[in-house]
Amino acid sequence: MSVHNNKAKRVTTHVLQEMKNRGEKISMLTGYDFSMARIIDTAGIDVILVGDSASNVMAGHETTLPITLDQMIYHASSVVRAVERALVVVDMPFGAYQGNSKEALSSAIKIMKESGGHAVKMEGGQEIIESIERILTAGIPVMGHLGLTPQSIYKFGTYVVRAKEEEEAARLIEDAKALEAAGCFSIVLEKIPAHLAAKVAKEVSIPIIGIGAGNGVDGQVLVVHDMLGINNEFNPRFLRKYHNLYEEMLGSFHRYIEDVKSGDFPNENEQY
Repeated sequence: MSVHNNKAKRVTTHVLQEMKNRGEKISMLTGYDFSMARIIDTAGIDVILVGDSASNVMAGHETTLPITLDQMIYHASSVVRAVERALVVVDMPFGAYQGNSKEALSSAIKIMKESGGHAVKMEGGQEIIESIERILTAGIPVMGHLGLTPQSIYKFGTYVVRAKEEEEAARLIEDAKALEAAGCFSIVLEKIPAHLAAKVAKEVSIPIIGIGAGNGVDGQVLVVHDMLGINNEFNPRFLRKYHNLYEEMLGSFHRYIEDVKSGDFPNENEQY
């Protein structure tokens, strides 16, 4: 690796904990490829999540279920090669850890060895605690994920807000405490009522990162293609679009096509 004179030191799980302790919010975005991750990291993001959302935004699947361990490793290693500062967290894909803690451990080891990522993320609460503990014994940091867990979409049957009912809310708090007790360094809360997310962030001491979980948590994550407005069709309430890249890119492609068709590109200065 070339040595970069990067002002900021690397973000570690320890750094995130310090940020929560002093009340500094944590910024997190997804990344799936080298070029985009390089820009995100240069901007100074704290965490890059190599999300299994690659299944949707990069591969065009309807759910996150089809993406494989090897495909996740391909995306993660592309991101790791670009990053100098951010903590890189890699999603464990569906089927790589559910119901079998031995398989969970070998999946996590494979991700860490082959991608160079810094941590893994797993969806679920008490039902995956054994897998989490086993992975942690290998010295691999684990980020949890509760609330709307997209890998369980067929169980839920819908992408609606989770934990509105008291019973599910109580279980979510229990799950968060169980993940903390097991040794997770952080938890993502997806699409749950803001007051509940704030309560979780107060009741556990590890950083809580929200997506559609209000402002009472310790940080936020969005899918990069969503916040840039590349995904034109996706407009949930929790999404703030910082750009309309769909229109901008479409315009550029239109102009390029016109310039090629008209013979305007390349001009005399653009040839040898």
